[in-house]
Amino acid sequence: MGDAKRRSIRVLMLPWLAHGHVSPFLELAKKLSHRNFHIYFCSTPVLINSIKPKLSHQNSYSNSIEPVELHLPFIPELPPHYHTTKGLPPHLSPTLTKAFNMTGTRDNFSNIVETVKPDLIIYDINSSWLPELASSMNIPNIAFFICGVAAFAFAVHLSKTNGDEEFPFPEICSDALKKIGQASPDGAQACRLFYERSSKIVLVKYFRELDGKYIDFLSSFGQKVVPVGPLVPEPVRVSDSEGSDHIIKWLNKKEISSTVYVSFGTECYPCKEDMEEIAYGLEVSSVNFIWVVRSPEGEKMKLAEAVLDDGYLGRIKERGMIVENWAPQTKILEHSSIGGFVSHCGWGSVMESITSGVPIIAVPMQFDQPVNARFVEASRVGMEVKRDNNGRLCRENLSKVIREVVLDKNGDDIRRKSKEMSHIISRKADEDIDLVVQELLQVIGM
Repeated sequence: MGDAKRRSIRVLMLPWLAHGHVSPFLELAKKLSHRNFHIYFCSTPVLINSIKPKLSHQNSYSNSIEPVELHLPFIPELPPHYHTTKGLPPHLSPTLTKAFNMTGTRDNFSNIVETVKPDLIIYDINSSWLPELASSMNIPNIAFFICGVAAFAFAVHLSKTNGDEEFPFPEICSDALKKIGQASPDGAQACRLFYERSSKIVLVKYFRELDGKYIDFLSSFGQKVVPVGPLVPEPVRVSDSEGSDHIIKWLNKKEISSTVYVSFGTECYPCKEDMEEIAYGLEVSSVNFIWVVRSPEGEKMKLAEAVLDDGYLGRIKERGMIVENWAPQTKILEHSSIGGFVSHCGWGSVMESITSGVPIIAVPMQFDQPVNARFVEASRVGMEVKRDNNGRLCRENLSKVIREVVLDKNGDDIRRKSKEMSHIISRKADEDIDLVVQELLQVIGM
């Protein structure tokens, strides 16, 4: 520990090229930078440019978090502005993955490592090539899993046992999920290898008080699993949220816990049929709402033109607000009038909602979201909107769950548990990060 006080620990971070991955890595970088760690934050120029304003805020991070540009190999159909998943046409996703993986087989990333000379590398699940490269250069590499810890436990278990053993937490694992996992073994194997190839410990975006059994179960496979806390981004500054003042003013007029916030992340787009059910489910619920509507790049559509009848906007105008593309999510969730979050259950959104003490109305769509939704329900911080046997969302089910979570007596326990978890996070402050620092120092032998 004495050496740590004499010089900064040099950490190279490499998240996957998606905002939902860059954000938690950046929040971890900020926490570590206040504890004598110098962070080299490596990503493509388009993503580096998106985070620079967050690093220059009052110059508090400009000396301790250093952006490092990762230049992907030239591929004609993948110009530099597509070196991120944000706005990337779906058919180019495999091309972006290919380009990213190519950086591990060429001198590009190894040259960065040789220049930076890090004491350790913290990397993401998509960098399957990194552990071998780091090992060849005698540098410890630490896996940081930013998605749902229950989903991670399920995937590692599935790959370790080939599906021959029962998952010990049936409340989050249905027969349908088992079949999906067994039909797509590559994803489960990727999680297992990510877990196994990390140097001694694995970091997870989580806090033990929510339910420590998943951490203990993962640790039973050999690697110590260390929670870093929820890592919720700081609320945007006024200058960053220009144009959103009308949202906060609108919320100020609503009663306490009377409104739901509706958003499905930056890269998750409900289909037209789901959009219609969401729209009319919100109307039937009679609950106030703010709905952030996004469309994929090149597929911009007006909500009214796509799914709504002529009178919809008029009927909901006093209690509903529809916002296109972006809204200050953290700021909205912290507002006293918000009583529920209709969410796709991306893990970042789950952690934000719990941190703010806002119950979750879960509408999962893809990836780890179905497991996250079951986790939310099992942990009593929200309730899932069940789809029918054909996978269709139903407006009546959505309306019923919204009312139960926000208004009805049946939702008392969920509302109480959500507030309780929020208070625990507030009291803990940065206890988890202090423990993470101790673990990282042990890994590098300090």
